[in-house]
Amino acid sequence: MQQIARHPLAPQTGTAFEIERGQILRIIDPMGEQVSDLTAFARNDRDEWLSSGRSIDYANTIYLTSGHVLYSNRSNPMFTIVEDKVGRHDFLLTPCSAETFRIIYNNDAAHPSCFDNLKMHLAAFGIAPDRIPTTFNIFMNVVIGGDGKLIIAPPQSRAGDYIDLRAEMDLIVGVTACSAEMSNNYRFKPIDVEVYG
Repeated sequence: MQQIARHPLAPQTGTAFEIERGQILRIIDPMGEQVSDLTAFARNDRDEWLSSGRSIDYANTIYLTSGHVLYSNRSNPMFTIVEDKVGRHDFLLTPCSAETFRIIYNNDAAHPSCFDNLKMHLAAFGIAPDRIPTTFNIFMNVVIGGDGKLIIAPPQSRAGDYIDLRAEMDLIVGVTACSAEMSNNYRFKPIDVEVYG
């Protein structure tokens, strides 16, 4: 594989860009225990977007990893996970937002969020905030208790761990270095994003 783009993300930031069918999107945790929120839209039709529900339904698991396909809301493959060094990611929880910090953290102060970072960067592609779906939360470690309660545990990723996703269509991709304290074991670190073709 030849690297054709690199997008290093400082802590609590994000980006958006286009990738082509067949290219490999690599999300790297350079320091360990840092989550990255990922969303995507079909480049030719912004009404087709990455779907948590479809992907979980068709895989019959909430723990998507190597070999699994991530589907769109129209049941078309968007990504195939071709390599996964961690094997634990979340596709249940929405990107953190100002409301997340107000409702869950009791924090009304200004706070960076994945939703705001995605909103800002996807706007350049004509994608409105209300179109941003539940994100694929790479490296996020959500444990489901026997009573159904969700427990946000520290990510299992270590320094240098990565996941490779092959684009199955031309895409607009949004990626963050997550800003939610619990998701990242209460430390904010960078995320590296690379594209190979």
